[in-house]
Amino acid sequence: MSDPGKDLAKGRPDYILIISFFILIILGLIVLSSASYFTACQKFNDCYFYLKRQLMHGILPGLFLFFFFSFFNYQKLRKWALFCSILTILLLASVFVPGVGFSKDEAQRWVKLGVVFQPSEFAKLAFIIYLTAWLAKHKDKIKSFKEVFIPFVIFLTIISVLIILQPNLGTLVVVILTALAIYFMAGAPFYQFGLLAAASVPLIFFMIKIAPYRLNRLIAFLHPETDPLGIGYHLNQAILAVSSGRIFGRGLGYSFQKIFYLPEVVGDSIFAVMAEEFGFILILAVVGLYFYLAYRIFRLAFSTDRVFGKLLAGGIGFWFIFQTIVNMGAMLGILPLTGIPLPLISYGGSSFVVFCAAFGILVSISRGVDKNSTKFRIK
Repeated sequence: MSDPGKDLAKGRPDYILIISFFILIILGLIVLSSASYFTACQKFNDCYFYLKRQLMHGILPGLFLFFFFSFFNYQKLRKWALFCSILTILLLASVFVPGVGFSKDEAQRWVKLGVVFQPSEFAKLAFIIYLTAWLAKHKDKIKSFKEVFIPFVIFLTIISVLIILQPNLGTLVVVILTALAIYFMAGAPFYQFGLLAAASVPLIFFMIKIAPYRLNRLIAFLHPETDPLGIGYHLNQAILAVSSGRIFGRGLGYSFQKIFYLPEVVGDSIFAVMAEEFGFILILAVVGLYFYLAYRIFRLAFSTDRVFGKLLAGGIGFWFIFQTIVNMGAMLGILPLTGIPLPLISYGGSSFVVFCAAFGILVSISRGVDKNSTKFRIK
């Protein structure tokens, strides 16, 4: 009898997924080089400071993890599910440890242990691994209110509270949406989602009450013109950058808004800079690339005959596209600003490295899939 682990290691991966992934990485480096140029010159007297940091702290460790997990039997991750659940909580709680975690712009989201990183980014992948492995294990009891729904709600609540305390609304939205999508894929009954929706209403009011700035963000989203130099400034500048690109863009390197006008040009706002320089046609192609990558991921999820592989691929796919939509939507003015990076393009080693690891896992899953089949199957 053949070893399924060896079959996975020898299988042919999804080369289209891999090529699309690397195209996005190369595009990200080009855009980051342009978006960060003037800011890096002013702050560090090194116009390629951010690009060099991204190469050292993002590209190198990220690609290492990508290739490592590409040849790693992802089924072995099920054995690490409990560890991943503990790791998720420890990572999110580490930002509150004195001398380890530190704040920036009134947010407690970073940890310094030799290098500075954002634990919540690593917690997203650890949480997905744990949740998918746990639901795969309980696939025959998925409709059980006591054995599945209650534990699911308890763990999601613990994770949510730790994220709210940071505070990190963007991450909270992505984590909750991803968890619900995975839970839906696992076959959970619809009435349970109704209960969760009803419970979320008082939670939203509570979050606004303990942090009134969230209401200000909502007001800025609905009426950015009311305080153009205050709470509406970021959104107004982002919309101005996007609209300034018109059809063909100003050209690579010629964004006006990135020069001391648009906040967070290398992070949350990099899509707005890209839209200004690329224009409508090219930025539409970039958006299309993101959605095509998501399509390849979901196609992979629908093709695998392993429940854990299906849920894991689907979970990574939802995480990837939800985070993309939240970031792009904020820059286009159709969603409130949440301060979340654009996957594989925004500056930041933590996010980049974790997404590289996630795509490596996807490649590993694709090695065990019949490339001639797109039919959804579960054994």
